[in-house]
Amino acid sequence: MSETFFHFKQFTIHQDKCAMKVGTDAVLLGSWVKTENATSILDIGTGSGVIALMLAQKCNTHIDAIDIDESAYHQSMQNFITSAWSNRLRSIHQSLQEFSKLHAGKYDLIVTNPPYFHHASKPAEESRLNARHGDLLTFDELLTGVRKLLNPNGRFFVILPCKEGMEFLAKAQRLELFCNHILRIKTKADKNEKRLIMEFGFQFGVMKEKEIIVQEEDGSFTKEYIELTRDYYIHLKQSPSAVQQN
Repeated sequence: MSETFFHFKQFTIHQDKCAMKVGTDAVLLGSWVKTENATSILDIGTGSGVIALMLAQKCNTHIDAIDIDESAYHQSMQNFITSAWSNRLRSIHQSLQEFSKLHAGKYDLIVTNPPYFHHASKPAEESRLNARHGDLLTFDELLTGVRKLLNPNGRFFVILPCKEGMEFLAKAQRLELFCNHILRIKTKADKNEKRLIMEFGFQFGVMKEKEIIVQEEDGSFTKEYIELTRDYYIHLKQSPSAVQQN
């Protein structure tokens, strides 16, 4: 995969200015999120704008995309302008903490592929560090911002590694954001779960769980992964190494 751009079926992601490139995490989240009945969407920490563009492809809704990193802001704005949905996409250079203080409206749908490596050693390069770690946006700050910005009947989606996901789930429930769905992600059938996609809302209910396996033993994509992502990838049968795992 080119480090400077990534072609999807209906749009191209330029990513030369972004520390974090297009990866499996973002593609899984963007593919799994359902946008029906959402009249307003917020993408927190948009990076190159890939998740916002994936959601724009599947709905007719206005989407705000915020990022604290100036390079990511310019990159997402570039990708939005060159897309078919530029009139519905807005890139905003602002932290969630500041945005939640200043923004008066609420959103029907909020998504994020957040910084998460609370339990790992930090990379040296600063912009990549900011994209991968929670120093600039802790889980508590993320949840506080989401609670302020989410409509009473709205839905909030997040993807995290399993350890951080369980920590996040406990914090969310204490703040009365309840997990309604979990998608458990395995790279291969014989591997441990690698990621969790979780859907939260203010209404308490029975939590539904599902599992998806990304690769077969021979390294090819599974049928379920191909089906989930078929509206986006151009070459679904290519080697999985063509898509980075965040």
